[in-house]
Amino acid sequence: MIDSFGEVEHALIEADIIPEVVPSRFGPEALLVVSWPTGKEATLGNTLTALDTALAPSISFTPMITQAPYDEVSYTLVMTDPDAPSRKNPRLAQWRHWVVTGIKAPHPTEAVSGHLSACFTEPPVTPYYCPAPPPGTGPHRYVLLLYREPAIGLRIPSDAPERRNSPERRTKWDAAAFAEEYGLKLVAANFFYVVGPEP
Repeated sequence: MIDSFGEVEHALIEADIIPEVVPSRFGPEALLVVSWPTGKEATLGNTLTALDTALAPSISFTPMITQAPYDEVSYTLVMTDPDAPSRKNPRLAQWRHWVVTGIKAPHPTEAVSGHLSACFTEPPVTPYYCPAPPPGTGPHRYVLLLYREPAIGLRIPSDAPERRNSPERRTKWDAAAFAEEYGLKLVAANFFYVVGPEP
C-alpha cells in the first residue's frame, strides 16, 4: 500500500519514470491504487506476472480537493510501457496499453467507510491490453497515470491515435503529449514491473 505523496515521487524518480514518462514538475494530489481480479496490486515498482495482470484492473484513489463538486469532475487513466521492446532499446516506446476517460471519483462520504473504488462511466478509448513483454527483453515498467479532465469535458475524436487499437498502432505513443493536447492535469501515478520470459 502506498502511504505518501513523497513516496510516490521518490519511486518515480528512482525508476527514471520521472522524467522519461512523467514531467519533473509533477506533484501528486492523490494516491492511486490499482488492483487486479487476481488480488495483486501495483505498489510503486513491485514485480507482477503476465498472468497476474491478464485482466483489466480496478482502480481507486484518495479524495482530492477540487474547485468543482466531486460529481462534476472526471478523470482519465492511461497505462503505458516506456520499455518497448526493451528498456535498452525502447524504439517502439511508449506502447499504449489502456486509455479510459470519464472516470468518476467515489463520493467523499465513502472515504469514511473505505470504499474508494472509482466508477468507469465510458467504454475505454483504448481497450486494456495486458502486459506481454517479448522474450529476453528483461523487466518492463508499466506506468499508470491518472489525469483530471478539463471542466469543459473531454472528447477523443473517432480518428484519434488513441482509438487505433491494433497492436502495431499502439506503438510510439506519448502520454505527456496526449495530456497536453487534451488539457489533462496529472494528479496521481503508480507503476509495476513485468519481466519478459526467457528466450
